[in-house]
Amino acid sequence: MNNKIDQLSADNIRALAISMVEKANSGHPGGAMGGADFLHILYTEYLKYDPLDMQWIFRDRFFMDAGHLSALMYAQYHLLGNYEKTDLENFRQWGSVTPGHPEIDVKRGIENTSGPLGQGHVMGIGAAIAAKFLSARFDNLFDHKIYGFITDGGVQEEISQGAGRIAGHLGLNNFIMFYDSNDVQLSSMTDEVTTEDTAMKYESWGWKVTTIDGHDHDQIRKALTDATNETEKPTLIIGRTIMGKGCVTADGSMYEGQCELHGKPIGATKADFNKTLQNLGANIEDSFAVYEEVAAHYSAILKSKTTESAERKSKMAAWENQNPERAQKIQQFFSGDLPNLDFSSITQKANAATRDASAAVLGYLAENVENMIVSSADLSNSDKTDGFLKKSSVLQKNNFHGGFLQAGVAELTMAAIANGIALHGGVIPVVATFFVFSDYMKPAIRLAAIQELAVKYVWTHDSFRVGEDGPTHQPIEQEAQIRLLEKIKNHSGHQSLLALRPADALETSVAWQMALENKKTPTGLILSRQDIKDLPTNGNSRFEEASEAKKGGYLVKSVQNPDITLIANGSEVATLIDAAAELESTMQVKINVASIISEGLFRSQSKEYQQSVIPNSGLVFGLTAGLPVNLESLVGNNGRVFGLDHFGYSAPASVLDQKFGFTSKNAAEEISKYLKENNF
Repeated sequence: MNNKIDQLSADNIRALAISMVEKANSGHPGGAMGGADFLHILYTEYLKYDPLDMQWIFRDRFFMDAGHLSALMYAQYHLLGNYEKTDLENFRQWGSVTPGHPEIDVKRGIENTSGPLGQGHVMGIGAAIAAKFLSARFDNLFDHKIYGFITDGGVQEEISQGAGRIAGHLGLNNFIMFYDSNDVQLSSMTDEVTTEDTAMKYESWGWKVTTIDGHDHDQIRKALTDATNETEKPTLIIGRTIMGKGCVTADGSMYEGQCELHGKPIGATKADFNKTLQNLGANIEDSFAVYEEVAAHYSAILKSKTTESAERKSKMAAWENQNPERAQKIQQFFSGDLPNLDFSSITQKANAATRDASAAVLGYLAENVENMIVSSADLSNSDKTDGFLKKSSVLQKNNFHGGFLQAGVAELTMAAIANGIALHGGVIPVVATFFVFSDYMKPAIRLAAIQELAVKYVWTHDSFRVGEDGPTHQPIEQEAQIRLLEKIKNHSGHQSLLALRPADALETSVAWQMALENKKTPTGLILSRQDIKDLPTNGNSRFEEASEAKKGGYLVKSVQNPDITLIANGSEVATLIDAAAELESTMQVKINVASIISEGLFRSQSKEYQQSVIPNSGLVFGLTAGLPVNLESLVGNNGRVFGLDHFGYSAPASVLDQKFGFTSKNAAEEISKYLKENNF
């Protein structure tokens, strides 16, 4: 322990952080200066990882909640050799690897994309759950720690309540969070917005809480040592820090703890940038330089960590030699490879609601996929994830042998936890709620799409046919909102989310197969509450025909030289099948019917295939229980879509079908009008 080098290292981090913000003329320097002491001690003395193998699955992990403190992370990781000096100099610039808010880059130490406050630490809690789940199956090998870093804004975001409750309830002693408490927010001091006792709040949730001077290195060490030795509870370390620690004015007077230091370059405040650099021991002529003594210290640290990780890897190798089959299973879990699954073998009841069909699949998966955590927002008996639960058990404190997480009424928290589970690796996360409440989940869904996480969403009660619960529970615009993510490309150039609304029970089995095989992006399954008539077969097995859904859309009814093509997804496909039968008997019209389970996936097929399903030159009519925009781009300029342009009402589903015109008879009438308008 060398107090001088530790102080010098923390000051070097501060100097690098403010230099990045100053050069970019954009960013948040003050908080980075306040958090430098904790991060330095954590990374040099506590965090276990292999500098030569940053993706080592048994590493400790650090999850940043306050993404605006990216300069703090880049400065720290520069000392560790993960970023070049030029990377810091290009902070927040086009094409740089140092964006304004950190984006997942595990090889450089960035475990999660953060920015929207609150979600970062919840992803850390998800990772802690994944580690507990895996440890329960593999001799406590995954005993690593998950560290989080949060600020006043993250604590205030409502998501922190659900996360704090769940982490305390589950006794996640492997999760340790530092709360950088400096009494300063972006536009005000914290006493203008809150008077809560944060320590008491977390203690009431079952956390171990300790309050320290966040600049006292010995207090930081003691808090971290106690936290790593804790066996029953997650730990919150409240570090009382100073915003803009080390800032001075042009005459050398201290200028710390001020609100303006939060979100402005130092040179744009009453503090003086060059004088502050001098106060921190930096070279004004080369403020991005690493101090000579600090460079030597970190070189020794890296050698020590490499040696320590090599020793641990040797122990892991010995375990693998003694347990080859289980070692192979760990490799399979983290590679994302699935066991051999036969979705065609799943027995589906005739004319079932697709939520019930999903329950049958989940029951099969509970018995055949060992590394899956399914979660529901207090709706397992309604969203039918109890199909999984009946063959598994609930995760509990000191017992993570089950596979079901009862999240309680906390959709956003649950979805962010799923992101953390996916980021940790080795576990497949599935989360479920009513489709209308995907609104609550949207911020985490968006981060899953940005981070390219293979989270599976189960959204049931997919239309106004929720019925008596009324407009608050009846999704109208939700499908349009979710399908927008099918139109957005992620940074790998792929469709950022796969949204699947299956048309019957067998198509639901196929949809689940598609979801599990999609390892690149999140997948949403949009499922019905009400029963749906099974679609007809063309002489083959229905499962085989439904497997054409893997192309995003296919013909469920096909004739040569059709006069019109009818398109839909979900329950409306069966309605169109019945409408087509009526029209063919009364108008002698030749009709094709297509199930378009995913427009995004359908659009990725060849033009020839798309036109074989939906001819460019033909008449096209779409039926959707949501906004017409769901199908408008598919039917084309000359097509017609019958949908909803209003919220629902409280009444039985069958009554709403009649009132809103979603019967085969009314669909036939609307199609007939469209045909006559086009001179048929």
